[in-house]
Amino acid sequence: MEPNFPDHDCNICPRLKSYIDFQRIEHPEWHNGPVRSFGSIKSEVLILGLAPGLHGANTTGRPFTGDMSGILLFEMIEKYGFSNGKFENNPDDKLELINCRISNAVRCVPPENRPTGVEMNNCLPFLKDEIEAMSNLKAIMCLGTVSHNNALKALGYKKSHAKFAHNAKVTLDNGITLFDSYHCSRYNLNTRRLTPEMFEDVFKDIKKYIEG
Repeated sequence: MEPNFPDHDCNICPRLKSYIDFQRIEHPEWHNGPVRSFGSIKSEVLILGLAPGLHGANTTGRPFTGDMSGILLFEMIEKYGFSNGKFENNPDDKLELINCRISNAVRCVPPENRPTGVEMNNCLPFLKDEIEAMSNLKAIMCLGTVSHNNALKALGYKKSHAKFAHNAKVTLDNGITLFDSYHCSRYNLNTRRLTPEMFEDVFKDIKKYIEG
Protein backbone atom coordinates (compact mmCIF):
# COMPACT_ATOMS: atom_id res chain seq x y z
CA MET A 1 0.00 0.00 0.00
CA GLU A 2 1.37 3.38 -1.01
CA PRO A 3 2.03 5.86 1.83
CA ASN A 4 0.32 9.20 2.31
CA PHE A 5 1.34 11.80 -0.25
CA PRO A 6 0.55 15.53 -0.63
CA ASP A 7 -2.02 16.34 -3.29
CA HIS A 8 -1.02 18.18 -6.44
CA ASP A 9 -2.16 21.54 -5.07
CA CYS A 10 -0.58 21.08 -1.63
CA ASN A 11 -0.34 24.43 0.17
CA ILE A 12 1.28 23.34 3.44
CA CYS A 13 4.35 25.42 2.55
CA PRO A 14 3.27 28.88 1.30
CA ARG A 15 6.66 29.76 -0.19
CA LEU A 16 6.86 26.53 -2.20
CA LYS A 17 3.23 26.83 -3.31
CA SER A 18 3.86 30.38 -4.51
CA TYR A 19 6.96 29.27 -6.40
CA ILE A 20 5.11 26.41 -8.08
CA ASP A 21 2.17 28.68 -8.96
CA PHE A 22 4.60 31.00 -10.71
CA GLN A 23 6.09 28.08 -12.66
CA ARG A 24 2.59 26.96 -13.65
CA ILE A 25 2.06 30.33 -15.30
CA GLU A 26 5.48 30.37 -16.96
CA HIS A 27 5.55 26.67 -17.90
CA PRO A 28 2.04 25.16 -17.85
CA GLU A 29 3.32 22.03 -19.60
CA TRP A 30 5.55 21.09 -16.65
CA HIS A 31 4.55 18.80 -13.78
CA ASN A 32 4.69 21.67 -11.25
CA GLY A 33 3.62 19.87 -8.09
CA PRO A 34 4.76 17.41 -5.44
CA VAL A 35 6.77 14.61 -7.07
CA ARG A 36 5.85 11.02 -6.29
CA SER A 37 8.49 8.42 -5.53
CA PHE A 38 9.67 6.09 -8.27
CA GLY A 39 9.89 2.34 -7.67
CA SER A 40 8.10 -0.31 -5.65
CA ILE A 41 7.13 0.20 -2.02
CA LYS A 42 8.30 -3.41 -1.50
CA SER A 43 11.91 -2.51 -2.32
CA GLU A 44 14.81 -3.13 0.04
CA VAL A 45 16.67 0.01 -1.05
CA LEU A 46 15.52 3.63 -0.82
CA ILE A 47 17.58 6.33 -2.53
CA LEU A 48 16.78 9.65 -0.91
CA GLY A 49 17.53 12.99 -2.54
CA LEU A 50 16.98 16.53 -1.32
CA ALA A 51 14.10 17.91 -3.42
CA PRO A 52 12.87 17.95 -7.03
CA GLY A 53 15.02 20.00 -9.39
CA LEU A 54 13.34 22.85 -11.25
CA HIS A 55 14.32 21.52 -14.68
CA GLY A 56 14.36 17.90 -13.52
CA ALA A 57 11.63 16.24 -11.51
CA ASN A 58 9.51 19.39 -11.24
CA THR A 59 9.37 19.38 -15.03
CA THR A 60 8.98 15.66 -15.65
CA GLY A 61 7.22 14.42 -12.51
CA ARG A 62 9.79 11.65 -11.91
CA PRO A 63 12.69 11.88 -9.42
CA PHE A 64 16.11 12.64 -10.92
CA THR A 65 14.71 12.79 -14.43
CA GLY A 66 15.01 15.67 -16.86
CA ASP A 67 18.25 17.38 -15.80
CA MET A 68 21.87 16.29 -15.31
CA SER A 69 21.62 15.09 -11.71
CA GLY A 70 20.12 11.72 -12.59
CA ILE A 71 22.53 10.63 -15.32
CA LEU A 72 25.22 9.16 -13.05
CA LEU A 73 22.62 7.92 -10.57
CA PHE A 74 20.73 5.88 -13.12
CA GLU A 75 23.98 4.67 -14.67
CA MET A 76 24.89 3.12 -11.31
CA ILE A 77 21.37 1.85 -10.74
CA GLU A 78 21.60 -0.03 -14.03
CA LYS A 79 25.15 -1.24 -13.44
CA TYR A 80 24.26 -2.78 -10.10
CA GLY A 81 21.10 -4.50 -11.29
CA PHE A 82 18.50 -2.17 -9.80
CA SER A 83 16.72 -1.43 -13.07
CA ASN A 84 15.31 -2.95 -16.21
CA GLY A 85 15.31 -0.96 -19.44
CA LYS A 86 17.32 2.04 -20.59
CA PHE A 87 17.33 5.41 -18.87
CA GLU A 88 16.68 8.13 -21.44
CA ASN A 89 16.17 11.01 -19.02
CA ASN A 90 12.44 11.30 -19.61
CA PRO A 91 9.51 9.63 -17.82
CA ASP A 92 8.35 7.89 -21.01
CA ASP A 93 11.50 5.75 -21.33
CA LYS A 94 9.71 2.72 -19.81
CA LEU A 95 12.49 2.26 -17.26
CA GLU A 96 11.56 -0.01 -14.35
CA LEU A 97 13.35 -0.14 -11.02
CA ILE A 98 14.19 -3.46 -9.37
CA ASN A 99 14.26 -3.66 -5.56
CA CYS A 100 14.94 0.06 -5.45
CA ARG A 101 12.83 3.16 -4.84
CA ILE A 102 13.80 6.81 -5.33
CA SER A 103 12.32 9.65 -3.32
CA ASN A 104 13.12 13.09 -1.92
CA ALA A 105 13.14 14.51 1.59
CA VAL A 106 11.08 17.46 0.30
CA ARG A 107 8.41 16.67 -2.29
CA CYS A 108 8.11 20.11 -3.96
CA VAL A 109 10.72 22.14 -5.81
CA PRO A 110 12.25 24.89 -3.63
CA PRO A 111 13.70 28.16 -4.96
CA GLU A 112 17.43 27.78 -5.59
CA ASN A 113 17.12 24.15 -4.48
CA ARG A 114 17.16 25.26 -0.82
CA PRO A 115 14.21 24.21 1.32
CA THR A 116 13.89 25.89 4.70
CA GLY A 117 13.88 24.03 7.99
CA VAL A 118 10.14 24.63 8.33
CA GLU A 119 9.52 23.21 4.85
CA MET A 120 11.57 20.12 5.62
CA ASN A 121 9.63 19.59 8.85
CA ASN A 122 6.35 20.04 6.98
CA CYS A 123 7.31 17.27 4.57
CA LEU A 124 8.77 14.99 7.23
CA PRO A 125 5.48 13.13 7.95
CA PHE A 126 5.31 12.04 4.30
CA LEU A 127 8.86 10.69 4.45
CA LYS A 128 8.13 8.96 7.74
CA ASP A 129 5.01 7.31 6.28
CA GLU A 130 6.99 6.19 3.25
CA ILE A 131 9.75 4.59 5.30
CA GLU A 132 7.21 2.88 7.56
CA ALA A 133 5.35 1.55 4.50
CA MET A 134 8.54 0.00 3.11
CA SER A 135 8.28 -3.21 5.12
CA ASN A 136 11.27 -4.80 3.34
CA LEU A 137 13.54 -1.77 3.69
CA LYS A 138 17.17 -2.57 4.51
CA ALA A 139 19.19 0.36 3.17
CA ILE A 140 18.70 4.08 2.63
CA MET A 141 21.17 5.83 0.37
CA CYS A 142 21.26 9.43 1.57
CA LEU A 143 22.35 11.88 -1.12
CA GLY A 144 23.75 14.76 0.88
CA THR A 145 23.60 16.06 4.44
CA VAL A 146 19.97 17.22 4.26
CA SER A 147 18.77 13.82 3.12
CA HIS A 148 20.85 12.14 5.81
CA ASN A 149 19.46 14.35 8.57
CA ASN A 150 15.87 13.99 7.37
CA ALA A 151 16.19 10.22 7.19
CA LEU A 152 17.41 10.17 10.79
CA LYS A 153 14.55 12.39 11.93
CA ALA A 154 11.98 10.30 10.07
CA LEU A 155 13.34 7.24 11.87
CA GLY A 156 13.13 8.93 15.28
CA TYR A 157 16.78 9.93 15.75
CA LYS A 158 18.49 13.25 16.32
CA LYS A 159 20.90 14.35 13.62
CA SER A 160 23.68 14.14 16.22
CA HIS A 161 23.19 10.36 16.28
CA ALA A 162 25.31 9.96 13.15
CA LYS A 163 27.28 12.63 11.33
CA PHE A 164 27.11 12.76 7.53
CA ALA A 165 30.27 11.86 5.63
CA HIS A 166 30.73 10.50 2.15
CA ASN A 167 30.79 6.70 2.11
CA ALA A 168 29.94 6.54 5.81
CA LYS A 169 27.30 4.10 7.00
CA VAL A 170 25.42 3.51 10.21
CA THR A 171 23.09 0.67 11.17
CA LEU A 172 20.17 1.80 13.33
CA ASP A 173 18.38 -0.12 16.06
CA ASN A 174 15.60 -1.14 13.65
CA GLY A 175 18.14 -2.82 11.36
CA ILE A 176 18.02 -0.21 8.59
CA THR A 177 21.44 1.00 7.46
CA LEU A 178 22.05 4.51 6.15
CA PHE A 179 24.65 4.81 3.40
CA ASP A 180 25.90 8.36 2.80
CA SER A 181 27.03 9.90 -0.46
CA TYR A 182 27.63 13.38 -1.70
CA HIS A 183 24.75 14.40 -3.92
CA CYS A 184 25.22 13.51 -7.59
CA SER A 185 24.53 17.09 -8.68
CA ARG A 186 26.22 18.59 -11.70
CA TYR A 187 28.01 21.06 -9.39
CA ASN A 188 29.51 18.31 -7.23
CA LEU A 189 30.59 16.35 -10.28
CA ASN A 190 32.05 19.37 -12.07
CA THR A 191 34.03 20.42 -9.01
CA ARG A 192 35.16 16.81 -8.43
CA ARG A 193 33.81 16.88 -4.90
CA LEU A 194 32.14 13.69 -6.08
CA THR A 195 33.69 11.46 -8.73
CA PRO A 196 32.02 8.52 -10.48
CA GLU A 197 34.41 6.22 -8.66
CA MET A 198 33.44 7.65 -5.26
CA PHE A 199 29.77 7.28 -6.11
CA GLU A 200 30.22 3.71 -7.30
CA ASP A 201 31.93 2.76 -4.03
CA VAL A 202 28.67 3.49 -2.19
CA PHE A 203 26.65 1.38 -4.62
CA LYS A 204 29.10 -1.49 -4.18
CA ASP A 205 28.60 -1.38 -0.42
CA ILE A 206 24.81 -1.27 -0.72
CA LYS A 207 24.72 -4.17 -3.16
CA LYS A 208 26.97 -6.26 -0.95
CA TYR A 209 24.89 -5.39 2.12
CA ILE A 210 21.48 -6.36 0.75
CA GLU A 211 22.83 -9.58 -0.74
CA GLY A 212 24.11 -10.59 2.67
